[in-house]
Amino acid sequence: MERYLEKSIRKDLEEKIVLLSGPRQVGKTTLSRHLTPSHVYLNYDTASDRRIIHAEEWNRNTKLVIFDELHKMKKWKSWIKGVYDTEGVSPSLLVTGSARLDTYRKGGESLAGRFFYYRLHPLTVKEICTHLGEKPEKALDGLLKFGGFPEPYLKNSETFAKRFRRIHSDTIIRQDLLDLESVRDIKSIEILIDLLRTRVGSSTSYTALANDLQVSIHTVKHWLQILESLYILFPVRPYHKNIARSLLKDSKYYMYDTGSVEGDLGAKLENTVACALLRELHLIEDTTGSRVALHYLRDKEKHEVDFLPVVDNVPICMIEVKIGDDSFSPSLFRFHSKLNKAIPFQIVYSLKHKKSKDSVRMLPAHEFLRDFQLT
Repeated sequence: MERYLEKSIRKDLEEKIVLLSGPRQVGKTTLSRHLTPSHVYLNYDTASDRRIIHAEEWNRNTKLVIFDELHKMKKWKSWIKGVYDTEGVSPSLLVTGSARLDTYRKGGESLAGRFFYYRLHPLTVKEICTHLGEKPEKALDGLLKFGGFPEPYLKNSETFAKRFRRIHSDTIIRQDLLDLESVRDIKSIEILIDLLRTRVGSSTSYTALANDLQVSIHTVKHWLQILESLYILFPVRPYHKNIARSLLKDSKYYMYDTGSVEGDLGAKLENTVACALLRELHLIEDTTGSRVALHYLRDKEKHEVDFLPVVDNVPICMIEVKIGDDSFSPSLFRFHSKLNKAIPFQIVYSLKHKKSKDSVRMLPAHEFLRDFQLT
């Protein structure tokens, strides 16, 4: 299947190096090979490919050279910079990787002015409907059951999805994590992931997690940063115009793999919506350069709205997620009076008929996830 980033990446490859990051097994290699039949694929983990890379002996009579796991090469950014400065993008240059590529992109030798960066996300209702032609109800139910990673979703087998998830998780923790950080207490990090799988959509108390794991709050926060860089989970912070204050408040954490969420239908649906919103925000940031953020709303009286996407410091919409409640959430009206430019939505899994009241729109979840735009 064609992925949602392909057209943008093809265009940028004509002028720049493209760095493509994202969770392990989200489809980066498949997408890369699908860009053009005329390509050379080189994986730094493979000895024969590694020799070709070091000797710079790949075929130049091709349209695209794909370097996978190149971040494992010492001073890889200086090396690819040298190739670009000497040869330009004929053939085009694409570098793929997951956590370490994203982390190393941000420090050390600069590639400024020489690359564009993309993050590939798991499947969403919008992408499934657009590229697979499935009905949105079926797409949403599939994501709730199997998660958005392409292989388990397309296999349509709960047994396969469980086996995939077990191997996927073990590989990230015991290979990618140790490649990224020198961490001794692997078991405690696995317990932390298990705890967060059961607390999706709830405010995270760092103190409570530290007590559960018998480590310091500083250690918990460091581990959470590692898990975020590994594309296992992502935070959604409370909205405040003062960014520093929002960072100090309790975050909620969501999993990149909705299928790994341990909870009721409500938790899985909220996680699916969070993934779709983050994908859309990252697409905006990676293709336009806008600054984006995903927040939630909560006031001192504990009124709350699940999500507030923000683009260039402007709240775009506010979204409350429900399973079967067709009565309007008072919090949407309350916050809309303060953020009147943010369009309020209440999306409901089992809603039979769309409704509206004042400025608030109530929509079936599958329709919202198929059609929503943040620009």
